[in-house]
Amino acid sequence: MATSYQHQKAGDLNFLKRLNRSAILEMVRRVPGLTRADIATQAQLTKATVGSGVQSLLNQGWLKEGDLQKSSGGRPGRALHLNDDRHYLLGAEVGVHRLRLVACAPSGKVLEALHEPFVPTTPESTAALLAELLQQLMRSPAVAQRENLGIGVALPGPIATGDAVLRRAPNLGWQDVRFLDLLHPHLPELKGVWLMDNEAKSAAFGELYFRTGKIPESLLYVSAGTGIGSGLAEGSHSPLLTRGVQGLAGEIGHTILQPGGHYCHCGNRGCAETLVSGWSIRATLGIDEKDDLIQTLEPRLQEPEVTLTLRRAGEALGMLLLNLHHTQNPAEIVLGGSLTQLGNTFLEPALTYFEANQHRLLGTTQRVPLRVVEDSTFVAARGAAAQVLARAIHGPELS
Repeated sequence: MATSYQHQKAGDLNFLKRLNRSAILEMVRRVPGLTRADIATQAQLTKATVGSGVQSLLNQGWLKEGDLQKSSGGRPGRALHLNDDRHYLLGAEVGVHRLRLVACAPSGKVLEALHEPFVPTTPESTAALLAELLQQLMRSPAVAQRENLGIGVALPGPIATGDAVLRRAPNLGWQDVRFLDLLHPHLPELKGVWLMDNEAKSAAFGELYFRTGKIPESLLYVSAGTGIGSGLAEGSHSPLLTRGVQGLAGEIGHTILQPGGHYCHCGNRGCAETLVSGWSIRATLGIDEKDDLIQTLEPRLQEPEVTLTLRRAGEALGMLLLNLHHTQNPAEIVLGGSLTQLGNTFLEPALTYFEANQHRLLGTTQRVPLRVVEDSTFVAARGAAAQVLARAIHGPELS
């Protein structure tokens, strides 16, 4: 990894040092307990380069040393671990009905979390409310003595590629919003990395980036909530997200499943969201926007109308999962979002359809694992925090 840049910036020693430190830090983050000799062997770096980089990371509080370990490089060396006690990351999700916030340690461990119901309003009012909650989170004893690395915000809509602009959030009624610009005046003291992304993409990034041990080569996250979206993350050290030229990649809720069907919030007809989404279930069953969908449906799950509605929605979700399997073919699929809390009445038709049909095209028995996240309340917010960490590790901040 380091050598690929040496030909391009051979004279920029500071750049090369930072690149090597980033590579070392990522290796230890992914595989805790490596020694300096292990890193030198695996990264194909000199022992002097590794020694210098590790010492710098120890001095900055990124790493800490453990016990002597037998290494692949000969003499025993000190095990190296990510220092989980020095820094923290802020992540927030602006949902359609809730704001969700986390403060995370570099390992992904959630140190403090908040979620606040809110009625969709203007971007300006939402930014002001989010800032109040972030300030509350930063005053928490769990993070008060730590150094903040920045904030990531996940939003329910496509983000303009290369620019921090929310193109459109149909379920919020927002369009062309520079949300970070609205948030920044309320938090002038918050330094470090600032970023924003689509909520499903943030969730996919976090689910892959915070993984340790056996890591899939690609991961697709499907968010089934008020709307339906997905994000595909690939790679190990700093996963790449599939975005598309306009940021629309993953907007599966607005793929057409029923030509000539009901009108969607986006203006098209027959979108997947008209068949499977929180808002379409509300519309079918006459549930008010102000009422919590899951709490309202829990005592009614045995009613024939509710059962039929959730079964049909589940079947539509199963079709979406199969379409994603065929078009994206990820190594692993993760299903999250508030609708998963509806249980088997909704999930069983989706999973049954997917499992019954995923092998038909190739005729193989090799199964693509599909995991359901039981509680995905903070998955997108935690994913946004993971994006902050990756930016801090690979950016100029790691000097």
